[in-house]
Amino acid sequence: MAQVRGIADLGIFRVLGQPNLNIRVDRPTAARYGLSVADVNSVVQAALGGTVATNVLEADRQFNVTVRLAPEYRGNLEAVRNLKVGVQTPGGNAYIPLSDIASITLDTGASYIFRERNQRFVPIKFSVRGRDLAGAVEEAQQRIANNVTLPSGYRIDWAGEFEWLQQAKRRLVIIVPITLAFILVLLYSLFNSWRDSALALLGLPFALCGGVLGLYVMGLDFSISAAIGFISLFGVSVMSGILIINGYYRVAAAGVPTLEAMYRAAGEQMRPILMMTLSASIGLLPAAISTGIGSQVQRPLATVIVGGMLIGPIWLLLVVPALQSFFLKQEQPAQLERPPDSNPDAEVL
Repeated sequence: MAQVRGIADLGIFRVLGQPNLNIRVDRPTAARYGLSVADVNSVVQAALGGTVATNVLEADRQFNVTVRLAPEYRGNLEAVRNLKVGVQTPGGNAYIPLSDIASITLDTGASYIFRERNQRFVPIKFSVRGRDLAGAVEEAQQRIANNVTLPSGYRIDWAGEFEWLQQAKRRLVIIVPITLAFILVLLYSLFNSWRDSALALLGLPFALCGGVLGLYVMGLDFSISAAIGFISLFGVSVMSGILIINGYYRVAAAGVPTLEAMYRAAGEQMRPILMMTLSASIGLLPAAISTGIGSQVQRPLATVIVGGMLIGPIWLLLVVPALQSFFLKQEQPAQLERPPDSNPDAEVL
């Protein structure tokens, strides 16, 4: 991982702590003496930890009397190895040293064990700088998969911000289509026409391109905060499309040709659209250029909204009306035609 570009502050929380006395019973050797692991454990428990021999009553209280070997017979590693374990032989009882049937070592044990979800783990920490988090972790995962063979029972979990990023991406895969479908249903309830509903969404790609350009200019990577900013752009872009479509039908109701009606509608709605988008852009501009504490979260969101609302309206007023006119001029709505008994020479106001 140290060779992956962008990985910094790499470190491991090692398992360190107090010394442990480890006694590992040699099962085949113990079986030849007629001993089981439980028999050896009972001897070790009684000699080192103590065992309850009897109870003492004092008035209404009861005390356990625990016995174990004297300190000189258990105070060091050599004394533990010389502990006597009783075995049954044809000639009677005999005693063998504990070291004959077990390996006895003094090892360093853990004073603190890291646990999560009822499982032990060894944490490895790192930071990602000068690169997007997802790209750095994906490269690290590839390098580990090619160079590291994990023992049986071990696995690697990528937690922290990367885990939250993956969870948020899975949620966005569900939320974004639902959001678009909900917007489309609301548009159909407003226009009662799938064509007009789709025309109101024509400005959406331009707003999204503005958000992407804003991230590129500021040198920011795509994140969940930026994704939330793009979702906000959906509503603003659709609102601008609704204003233009409504303005078009209001002008075209007087019998004005399609191109002229769209030209007038775009001119009338220019001020409301610019006021709506510029106010949001100016309000979020300080957050988009901030560098203080918490700016890592708010900058992508603000940058996407500022970029989308600065560039999107320009294309929305220049290109989208032309695209809408192309589809609308194919069929002039019947309700917008001039009544037969009207005066053809009357001036249209």
